[in-house]
Amino acid sequence: MKKYFSIGEAARAVHTTSETLRHYDRIGLVKPSKKDEWTKYRYYTEQDIVRLNTVRALQLMDLSLQEIKKVLEYDDLEKIVDFLAEAEKKADEKITALQYSKSKIRLAKADYEQKLQGQQKFNRTVLKDVPERVILLSDTLEVPTLDNLWNYLGHFYDKVTPALKEQFSFEDLAGIYTENGVSRLFAVCTRYVDIDGLMVLPKGKYLCANCTEEHRKDVLVELIDKAKTVYGVNPAFTVQLIIVSGILQWNYEVQVYVDG
Repeated sequence: MKKYFSIGEAARAVHTTSETLRHYDRIGLVKPSKKDEWTKYRYYTEQDIVRLNTVRALQLMDLSLQEIKKVLEYDDLEKIVDFLAEAEKKADEKITALQYSKSKIRLAKADYEQKLQGQQKFNRTVLKDVPERVILLSDTLEVPTLDNLWNYLGHFYDKVTPALKEQFSFEDLAGIYTENGVSRLFAVCTRYVDIDGLMVLPKGKYLCANCTEEHRKDVLVELIDKAKTVYGVNPAFTVQLIIVSGILQWNYEVQVYVDG
């Protein structure tokens, strides 16, 4: 005995709506095998559901309902099989393309998640106790570049006279010192004697925040404003440590002195 499915059951079986199946019936695309003469209820067989699934699959191949109807009305079954074989091939190609796109989306998502985590990290302000530091200011370098960071400490050793070079050594660290609107790159001394360009950064509490080059000025303004409003201090200078994050990239830790 042939099994029949109501229009609701058939719609659920092919993941669509009853109204869609009524539309298929009206345009002659997929007609139910049985329709009650009095109630007008539609009933579908398993073969009807196979045809419905075929229609839904072909729609995903961007074929119009009229194109699908034309194919399924072929008298030559071999032509239908050939068409569906070609559609299957195109479906495989589409799946491959979507999988490739998905892999790219995953990479992009991971990159943006990393940036978001970095942004959240950069947006955090902390209060640090920093020891006294002796720095040597550059006479000429104002901002970091690929060229001057490549052999950064060499610039500062060249600033020292040959007779005194043995008495100097530096941390593997770069930074920007700013006072009265004038900025100079500096190196932190671990061994030194008194020469022009030396400066002592006092020990004490510094407001610190990490940031990128893009947000550096905004973060600096924010920290200075916080020093004034929260700590009642008008900072005489600011320090921006340069944190190399890659061969061609660097970020900053901005430091604003607020308390001895």
